[in-house]
Amino acid sequence: MWTEEIVAGRPAWRHTASGVVFRKVPGGTFRMGLSDAELDAVRAIERAGEVEDTVEPFLANAGDAQPVREVRVEPFLIARHPLTVAQIRHWLPDYEDNYAETDTGTARLGDDLDDLLKLLPFALPSEAQWEYAARAGTTTLTFRGDGKPDEDELLDDFGDETRTAATENAFGLAAMGSAGELCADVWIPGFTDAPTDARPRTGDGPRTVRGGAADLSPWQGCDEWLLLLSAVRYEHRQFTAVRPVAPLPPA
Repeated sequence: MWTEEIVAGRPAWRHTASGVVFRKVPGGTFRMGLSDAELDAVRAIERAGEVEDTVEPFLANAGDAQPVREVRVEPFLIARHPLTVAQIRHWLPDYEDNYAETDTGTARLGDDLDDLLKLLPFALPSEAQWEYAARAGTTTLTFRGDGKPDEDELLDDFGDETRTAATENAFGLAAMGSAGELCADVWIPGFTDAPTDARPRTGDGPRTVRGGAADLSPWQGCDEWLLLLSAVRYEHRQFTAVRPVAPLPPA
């Protein structure tokens, strides 16, 4: 089922049947959520005159990603990038995507989502797994630091391995935050009473989405860069990308 190989200079595990490449994320403990330091960094960006619109709506909804808490994450595999159109067609041969320009572009699923999730031999990441993977050991707005992200940091097509590798974080993951990616957790505003062991929160209702800055590209001056931030979360409404996770393969 798995082939171990080197992809873009790093160890990877390829799902043999579909070709999806996974990276191993080491276990550890991290501070999950939108910290006061990160909120101060957003305000500093605004004071510097680097925002096109206003960050007030973002700040008003900051409680959706608070309180910050310590979470323990066990090692796991996660896809190097969101599933592409070509990869989706391994499970859904007739899949068509109106968003992606090429078969190597990120697939955004709408009506086909439930069909894919029934066939996918992998799981959706919990929010804790996703944020831990996105932060890759950092505590800043993005893994690059507290500066305002640029639109050229987005990646939405994975046919050019050179560019893909250039966007990887310390865990070897590309485009974290670019597309809105579906998590296993049901949407619940805030983290009060949330698990501290990376389990997804369950219940009725829509799931949670992380990322999404490329879903609004080219940016129209409404501070879409905020969707690249590691702690940003919101309710799934329409279409979504999928970046699956899997248990570590047998040694």
